Parts: sequence; C-alpha cells; structure tokens
Amino acid sequence: MKHFEIQNTKDTRSGFGEGLLELGRKNPKVVALCADLTGSLKMDAFQKEFPDRFFQVGIAEANMMGVAAGMTIGGFIPFTGTFANFSTGRVYDQIRQSIAYSGKNVKICASHAGITLGEDGATHQILEDIGLMKMLPGMTVINPCDFNQTKMATIAIADYDGPVYLRFGRPAIPNFTSTTEPFVIGKALMLNEGTDVSIFATGHLVWKAIEAGHRLAEQSISAEIINIHTIKPLDGAAILASVAKTRCVVTAEEHQLNGGLGDSICQLLAANLPLPVEMVGVNDSFGESGTPDELMKKYGLDAENIVAAALKAISRKG
Repeated sequence: MKHFEIQNTKDTRSGFGEGLLELGRKNPKVVALCADLTGSLKMDAFQKEFPDRFFQVGIAEANMMGVAAGMTIGGFIPFTGTFANFSTGRVYDQIRQSIAYSGKNVKICASHAGITLGEDGATHQILEDIGLMKMLPGMTVINPCDFNQTKMATIAIADYDGPVYLRFGRPAIPNFTSTTEPFVIGKALMLNEGTDVSIFATGHLVWKAIEAGHRLAEQSISAEIINIHTIKPLDGAAILASVAKTRCVVTAEEHQLNGGLGDSICQLLAANLPLPVEMVGVNDSFGESGTPDELMKKYGLDAENIVAAALKAISRKG
C-alpha cells in the first residue's frame, strides 16, 4: 500500500478561497457573489482585493442565482458562494430554470456540505445535494478531497464553459494531494493500484479510504483506491477498467446513498459489468448536532466501515 505524506491539515473551503483569489488576479472576467457568508466561504480576500468585482447579495440566495445567470450574458464568469444547503435545496428552482436549463456559465460553489458541518445540526447538513445537482442536464458536479485539490478545482472550472457545482467543507482534514498535478474535470485519479477490491471514494472520504487501504494491507488484501473528484461526468472507463481487474467494489461518500456517487457507479456497472458492490454513505437519514468526528463515526463514514464493506464485497465474489 502506497504511503501518502500529509503536508498539513486544512479545510477545503480555504482551498476555494485561495483559488478564487488567484483567479481574480488572472482573469478580469471572474466575479464573486456571496449570500452574507463571506468569512465562512473564505471569500474575504477576493472582496478586499477586487471590491468592484464582489457582490454581497445578503440572505437572498435565489436572487443571487438569478443575478449570476444574468452576469454571464455580459461575458462574466460568476462564482456564487454560500452553504451547500442554501446553494442547492433552497434555490433549486432558480438553478434549474435560470442556470441549468439556459446553460449559463455559473459556478455554484458550496461550502459546509455533508454532516461534517457539525454542531449546526440536521437543518444545515445537506446530504442530498449531489443527487439534486447531478440530475440537472448539463450540470457538472465536482467534490474534491482536500485543500490542494479544492484550490486547483476552483481554478480549473473557470476555464470550463457551462454550469458547475463545486462542493467542499468546513473541517480541517489531511492535505495530501499534489500541487503540480493538473486538475482534469471528469478524470478519476488512481491513488493506489490493487488487485482484490476497488474502492471509489469522493470528498472527505478519500482520506478515510486511504486509511482503510492500509488496514486491509495488514490483512494481505490489496485495495485499488481511486479518487472520484468529478461525479458528473463520471469517468466510466477508469471505473470499469479497475472493476474488471478486482471483480468487486466499495464506494465511499459523505452523502445519502440514494443519489450519490455509489448510485452512479451502480448504474454504470449494472449496464456494463454487474459485480458485487458495497456502499458506504448515509442510509436514508438526516444528520444531527455533534462534532464532525463524532458524526462521521456514528453514521459509519470512517475507515473501519470501509474495511468492513471491502471484506463483505470480497466475500460476495463468485
């Protein structure tokens, strides 16, 4: 099992903030809109350096989406910022009608996703956002795994013509990805080659998958670990190539099992290579208030549960 060096522990929202600031310096067409959460989204540096290109819309998320859609008509590249719950569930009609249906070049940037929002509780811990967004025709859905990858994804989506949903989070997590490897939308990243089970993880669960891989290696089980940072479009070729070799699958995500990464991979395999799949995610439940670590453990989003899922998937091989 490959060793990954942790450079530091940082929150992914800070990667978004640094990426947005760098974009502002490189591209005068990039503008930013925020719904009264500038500090929480780490957009304050962009606001300070580019006050004429920053728009504080207040607690009016639906209006923010409409304004952003309108800005694209003038050739601007708007990045909207608020919590994932308010970026999707609260404004789904505006995104569907004004952005997705019209194919507007809006970058919907959503922080505090999943249960790792923590103590704010179930009303803020959206676990359905990936499903909501991936169902919209033409919407690209990206869920990076650490600070470095979030920064690079933020920069990359500015060059992509079309609506994008970029999902990131609040807690400090291990930062381990390369700062030199380009971020390619729709391209899965091989983290560790293996022969016994394929583990496809996204977002905060990527590091948990790496931890699980080390535990499995102690049991002489070779896990292939792949970072699926882009959930739509899905890298079907990479997934099928891996599963053809290992013959069983684990998916891991901080999201509902319904509508998430595992759902997409199961659809792909059902049509092309039906083999055993075990999914690690939230099983038809809302979250609750607690620390991120407590909640990840309670809802089974940890290395221990990924190991258990891998052992079960392997036991189901024909």
